[in-house]
Amino acid sequence: MPLAEELFSALRSRTVQRRGVSRESYGPGEQVAHELAAQFGRDHGLELSCDAAGNLYLRLPGRDRSLPAWITGSHLDSVPEGGNFDGAAGVIAGLAVAAGFRRAGIVPERDVVVMAVRAEEASSWFAGSHQGHIGSRAALGLLNPAELDEAVHSGDSRNLGSHMREAGFDPAHIFRAAPYLRPERFHGYLELHIEQGPVLETIARPVGIVTGIRGSARARSARCIGAYSHSGAVPREYRSDAVLATVALCGRLDEAWTELQAAGADLVFTVGKLTTDPALHGITKVPGETRFSIDLRSQDCETLATMTERVRAAAEMIGRERRVRFELGAFDLSPPASMDAGLQDALAQGAQALGIAAPSLPSGAGHDAQDFAHAGFRSGMIFVRNANGSHNPDEAMAMKDFCLGTQLLAWLLAR
Repeated sequence: MPLAEELFSALRSRTVQRRGVSRESYGPGEQVAHELAAQFGRDHGLELSCDAAGNLYLRLPGRDRSLPAWITGSHLDSVPEGGNFDGAAGVIAGLAVAAGFRRAGIVPERDVVVMAVRAEEASSWFAGSHQGHIGSRAALGLLNPAELDEAVHSGDSRNLGSHMREAGFDPAHIFRAAPYLRPERFHGYLELHIEQGPVLETIARPVGIVTGIRGSARARSARCIGAYSHSGAVPREYRSDAVLATVALCGRLDEAWTELQAAGADLVFTVGKLTTDPALHGITKVPGETRFSIDLRSQDCETLATMTERVRAAAEMIGRERRVRFELGAFDLSPPASMDAGLQDALAQGAQALGIAAPSLPSGAGHDAQDFAHAGFRSGMIFVRNANGSHNPDEAMAMKDFCLGTQLLAWLLAR
């Protein structure tokens, strides 16, 4: 697929930073990606539009424009120094299908809209209180106005709203009008995405059909407050060591994870950020503060609630034991989502018709598709095999696998 390969190559060359790509939510790298997608759309005769949050829509007209349209796509931002395929594969697949239909003279029954979503990876760039997936939730009417102020950039400490305005968008308009995307106007949402886990690679299958997406409960800006003191002069029983207290909390939560998993619960637990203050820490100081994050994920809301309670109880107990205070803040909740059973069946039929081995599997990572499902859209996902995991520069999606996933997407969009 030369067109797709050219787009992937252009994206990487224009957003590479050291080994990986960096396309910051509402930053220059994401803007470059959107400009590339927009130019591709103009070059191939697609109708372009944009909403108040900066999401880009590229529409291929169908035979009956009164019918609810298909919408397909994903996000174009990335984590810092991430891989080139996460998110972008879904947008490029949609563009490749639209351009392929044009070239082959295929006019689908209904319009096909390719959506390039903003700020799906906002959690990698903005701390504070927010639920991530800013672009899709803004378009769907799921964004809370408070998130514009409470989401704070990890680098410059300015809020999300100011970054959106600086990028040329009008976030206030999001809340003055009806949702830009409404389920009655669309036949369904389809998202192609690399698998970010090892399942397809392990079982040697190029493509998978997603059954559901884990929800999450996240403490984005947790702190442990102890007391700085001399590392040689203060005995153990008098210390308020924030690092050891935080490590103890991590250990208790790992034990809780083991316990819940043994009882059959679906759960993963991650502390993705853990730092001391570089302006105050030192080799001769007992650390007086840590900042860290907690990311809980499960396909079951009750499990998320149970684990959140365990986090708070463990923090209170360890605080007393170790003479520190934990400030966990609010846990931002993103509920789990099931993919539409009818779309799963249709994708399975398409895979069989095309001779593609496509097993069903759940998604452990979050995706824009879950927001569409929460907003009442029929939602489906295609996974493409990807070696070496994701959110790192070593993502390794083979183009032959991408072609198979894109063929499956095209099969369903043509119907």
